[in-house]
Amino acid sequence: MKKKIIFWIRKQLKDSGAKGIVMGLSGGVDSSVVAALAKQTVGKKRLLALILPCRSQKQDLKDAKSIAKKLGIETKTLDLSDLYDNLIRILPGAASLAKANLKPRLRMLILYYFANKLNYLVCGTGNKSEIKVGYFTKFGDGAADILPIGDLLKKEVRKLAKELGITEQVITKPPTAGLWPGQTDEGEIGITYPELDDILERLENRRRQVLPKKKVDKVREMIKRSEHKRQGPKICYI
Repeated sequence: MKKKIIFWIRKQLKDSGAKGIVMGLSGGVDSSVVAALAKQTVGKKRLLALILPCRSQKQDLKDAKSIAKKLGIETKTLDLSDLYDNLIRILPGAASLAKANLKPRLRMLILYYFANKLNYLVCGTGNKSEIKVGYFTKFGDGAADILPIGDLLKKEVRKLAKELGITEQVITKPPTAGLWPGQTDEGEIGITYPELDDILERLENRRRQVLPKKKVDKVREMIKRSEHKRQGPKICYI
C-alpha cells in the first residue's frame, strides 16, 4: 500500500511538472500519514508543511509541531486567527457552521498561495470514510490537487500510520476538524469511525449490513446529500 501511494504521488508530480508538495499539517493522524508519505516521495527539501491555526486548540498546534520535528520536515506556521476575526466582523451574521467553514477555506487560500509561489501541488489529507459521506468543507479541506489517502478507510489510515511510525498518541487521538472548541468528527457525524467504515465496506461490496438500520440509513442519506461535494460545478451545456 505504502509503495503504491508513493509511486502514485511521484507520477502526479511528473505529469503536472510540479516541483514539490505543500500540505496542511493539523496534528491529526490523516495529515501525519500524508506528511510521512510525501517526505518519502520527494524528500524534506521539496515538501512544505503549513501549520495554520485559526482559533484552534493549543494541543493541535503542539501535536503538529511534534510530528514535523519527528519527521524532520520543513514547516511554516501562520496564525490565521486575526484574519478570521476580521472576516467575521465585516460579514453579516450567520449560523455557526457557516462561520466555522470559513476556517478550512482560509487555510486553502494559504495553501494555494504557496503552491503558486513554489510551483508545488497542494496535497489533501482527506480519507475515503470522510469523502464518501461528504464530511469535509467544499472548497476548503476538500480542495486539493491530489488526495493520496482518498481511497483508504479510516481504519486503513490508522494501520498505515503504525507502519510509518506515527506515534500511538496521534493515532488514537479523537479526530477533529477543529471547527469549534470540543468539536470531534465522530460527535458531529453521529456515528463512530469503526461503524462508518463497516457500513461503507458492506455497501461497496454489496454485503448484508449488521449494524442498526437507523445508522445504515443515516450513512446512505449522507452519501446522497453530499454527492455535489464530490463533483465539479455543474455546467449548463447548450
